[in-house]
Amino acid sequence: MLYTSSGSGSVHRTFVSSHGTTQERTSSDRILFSAFVLLMFFGLVAVFSAVGFFAESKGTTASALFGNHALKLFLGFIAMIVMSKVHYRMTLKLSKLGLILSWILLIAVMMTGDTVFGAKRSLSVAGFSFQPSSLAASTLLLTLSGLIAAKQDYVKDFARTFVPAIIWIGITCFLIALEDFSTAGLLFGMSCALLFAGRVPFRTLALVLVLGGVGGYGLVTSSAERTSRVEQFVGNIVQLPSQELEGGEGYQAQQAQIAIAQGGLTGVGPGKSTQRNFLPAPYNDFLFAIVAEEYGLIGALVVIGLLTVILLRGVLGVAMGVADPDAALAALACTLFIVLYGYVHAAVSVGLFPVTGLPMPFMSYGGSSILFTGAMAGILLNISKSLYKDQDKPFFIG
Repeated sequence: MLYTSSGSGSVHRTFVSSHGTTQERTSSDRILFSAFVLLMFFGLVAVFSAVGFFAESKGTTASALFGNHALKLFLGFIAMIVMSKVHYRMTLKLSKLGLILSWILLIAVMMTGDTVFGAKRSLSVAGFSFQPSSLAASTLLLTLSGLIAAKQDYVKDFARTFVPAIIWIGITCFLIALEDFSTAGLLFGMSCALLFAGRVPFRTLALVLVLGGVGGYGLVTSSAERTSRVEQFVGNIVQLPSQELEGGEGYQAQQAQIAIAQGGLTGVGPGKSTQRNFLPAPYNDFLFAIVAEEYGLIGALVVIGLLTVILLRGVLGVAMGVADPDAALAALACTLFIVLYGYVHAAVSVGLFPVTGLPMPFMSYGGSSILFTGAMAGILLNISKSLYKDQDKPFFIG
């Protein structure tokens, strides 16, 4: 790492890569930063409304849970700021250690984890609940980014590229799938997207997809709950409009769609949701449905619009604007991590996907998701400082 000083006294960091000299700005992408903050603010308002019925069932108040959520958002914001100051190369170096640690924690969840909604997904330490799957998902994507970037000279070599990549992906997704199949499936898809973007040969990528498909089929058929969810989703597609689902399978999806239908164009108004009393987790798994009910199509489009801004800015403005392979792939990984969680969450609410339980980034109630989403946002902001000189070509274009 080299440091140079301009005439005004400001310090700029530069590093030399195989693509040439890259100069870094002193500020991050303001549009990305603004989109992250707006999602946090919108999440505060939405959770305050959705958490009321949950507070009653827990013997507490909505204000208390709102304060808890606000604190977690603040910690997520701090994580974003801190990671935006840490050079992405240092983060990539530490990601492998974090991934191995997540494996240990995932195994600990299987043995001593807390059961929530019928599944063991979290560990409780000193009164704090933590989901290792969030750590595993973020560190896998960063580890994979660094691995692919380092092997660009022989990325088509099956033994030197495919084998290590499939080991990291396979172990991580398998351990997560034992507790949270939805997160594992989405993570596997994001990993494949990184392999494709990293110029891994199509035949190798096809083999990864086949292995993932076989593994996914085995995990689905081995669990009555997973099989039931898939069957219920298919049944919803082919059922007649007059058919109703009462309780049991399909209940959550039905109540979410009722909420969205009641919202109409402008919504029923802040705090006036009725479906929050029927949805099992309106403050988390189905927060988008509550947003659509209270703020209508306009509010739902604002959330989707912010996610789309992050997608376009993260991919076109950052990932495709840097010459360093590490930066380009890590920026893509961070963008996919943030945006795809949000898109899938919204798709579940409107009935396009089976019920997954995935959170809306920066909005859903919960600490682990917010903390690691904030960290990934910070990494993306750090990478957004990287510029390439005219003689250098961006990694995804060169």
